[in-house]
Amino acid sequence: MTRRQTGRRTRTETNRKRGRYIKAIPAREKERDIALDATLRAAAPFQKYREEQRKQVAFAIQSSDLQRKVRAKKASNLILFVVDASWSMAVAERMSATKGAILSLLTDAYQHRDRVGLIVFQKDRAQTVLPPTNSVVLARKALADIPVGGKTPLSAGLELALETFQQDQISHPDALPLMILLTDGAGNVSKTNLPPQEEAHLIAGKIREGTIRSVVINMENEAFDQGLASELARHLDAPCYSLAELKAENLYHTVRQEMEA
Repeated sequence: MTRRQTGRRTRTETNRKRGRYIKAIPAREKERDIALDATLRAAAPFQKYREEQRKQVAFAIQSSDLQRKVRAKKASNLILFVVDASWSMAVAERMSATKGAILSLLTDAYQHRDRVGLIVFQKDRAQTVLPPTNSVVLARKALADIPVGGKTPLSAGLELALETFQQDQISHPDALPLMILLTDGAGNVSKTNLPPQEEAHLIAGKIREGTIRSVVINMENEAFDQGLASELARHLDAPCYSLAELKAENLYHTVRQEMEA
């Protein structure tokens, strides 16, 4: 269970013996990191019934009294933008807004200890343009020239995003993952023999099962929207937004609100 709130970092409960002690719960079989104060309070009402045990000790404690500490620490966020860079009339606007939002998030990344990354998918592949970082300098260099055009390998973008989160979990186990997917939801390139949409939905289900929080930004024009982005969002168990006037500031605030909701 995690709690999201404003502040320097997002607070999350942790099983490690680090972080602030916020409450105690029955230890049951996990007899480590015992909360002495809570254990004493739990045992206190039973002292008059433990006369035999108190002949040996001043204060009688039994295993059923043991309480363990629940700790909370401030965790960073990994915000991974996954952007459709296939050819469309809105691709330049889409990239401009994405770059602006990334740089805005990195500006306050030091305060929040967050990291931001960027994956783009186009033609027949997906590639990591910006590995997870909190460096504005590295981001500016990486974002300077992004390839666009071609078909839409949606499933390749989703699969690379899943792999990125899984690898990052090894080195940053406490980081909270958030995927921002900018697409119209229409994939037309498969990695397997499955139809493109079915394959994309299958990978989206794996992302959902990996407890990765996602947000879908529907890039399709309202006049031509077939509901593909909304359907993909359902497989991700994610909200779906349609930013009619896509600007960096709007995208930035949408991401911050999702992190703090």
